[in-house]
Amino acid sequence: MMQETITVGLGERSYPISIGSGVLGNVSEFLLQKSIGNKYCVISDSNVGSLYGEKLIDAMQDAGISCEMITFPAGEENKNTSTVTTLASAMAERGFDRSDAIIALGGGVVGDISGFLASIFMRGIPFIQIPTSLLAQVDSSVGGKTGVDIPQGKNLVGTFYQPQAVFIDLDVLSTLPMSEYRGGLAEVIKYGVIIDKVFFSFLLENRAQILALDSDILLPMIRRCCEIKADVVEKDEREGGLRRILNFGHTIGHAVEAASGYSLIHGYGVSIGMQAVARMAVLSGHSTQSEMSEVEEILKAYELPLDIPNEFDIAQLKKYLLADKKTVGGRVFFVIPEQIGKVIITDKVKPEHIDAVLNNG
Repeated sequence: MMQETITVGLGERSYPISIGSGVLGNVSEFLLQKSIGNKYCVISDSNVGSLYGEKLIDAMQDAGISCEMITFPAGEENKNTSTVTTLASAMAERGFDRSDAIIALGGGVVGDISGFLASIFMRGIPFIQIPTSLLAQVDSSVGGKTGVDIPQGKNLVGTFYQPQAVFIDLDVLSTLPMSEYRGGLAEVIKYGVIIDKVFFSFLLENRAQILALDSDILLPMIRRCCEIKADVVEKDEREGGLRRILNFGHTIGHAVEAASGYSLIHGYGVSIGMQAVARMAVLSGHSTQSEMSEVEEILKAYELPLDIPNEFDIAQLKKYLLADKKTVGGRVFFVIPEQIGKVIITDKVKPEHIDAVLNNG
């Protein structure tokens, strides 16, 4: 089995990220060694719970670990405070207390909800991330961002709360719908654009193997994403400066997601957002058309969407932009690429340039 471990270095709150085939089988051994909780609540959604939840529960119980699973209906539309309250009530009814811990088993929605719940249940209990989507494996499971959506926007209610460990099993990606896998690749591409031109080239050169889920390529690809994310989080855990570069494509992407009523998956929103901001970089003079054409090239190569759907209302998109949690005093901040591997953060984008990209100009 190919497995590697990297560390998110946050002093006493440092934690390992285990990556490889069959990593799911290491969870019980880790829990026996670390004894993070007396009892474990595995939280999953209706899709992943049936695929991997029972296997995980059986393995843990066979190892003598006390655990139960609670699931909620799958989908971004259920990433809200009502779901958190329902899960908290279920945990309380089953006797979970502050000596116990949560295991998040699922994609980004499960991880965000479970992490948020862990940060507030009994005023905070430990949790572990077992991400089962590519998007969650390369991004949302690492770094301690938790949260839920409210009608005014995405992830507007949440906390910074680091997990005790992250287990990334390459094998679970085989059951992921291809649309979700491609959506995760948008986040992978993001890392190349913002900080690592060599990695960007790697993604272009190995496109066929990556789309074929070749584990020999997936392991270094996911490891590099986690290395970049860990390095950024170590330098700026609470998004005071550097960490904001990880929002490349997300400001417009979140607005597009919200405008779709969350029928558009997160990765597709990010892809549309990255292409929009690449156009913005050219319009605002921060970059050249030839440089930014590389962003369009790689998104097309991975068959990711480029344009905001024409039926979306521009006024509504602007409303969501202003509600974005990265907006300060009515000023919308964008992560603008100057070249592949280098970005800046600015709130100086002219309104006409924002209008142009929202109209796919």
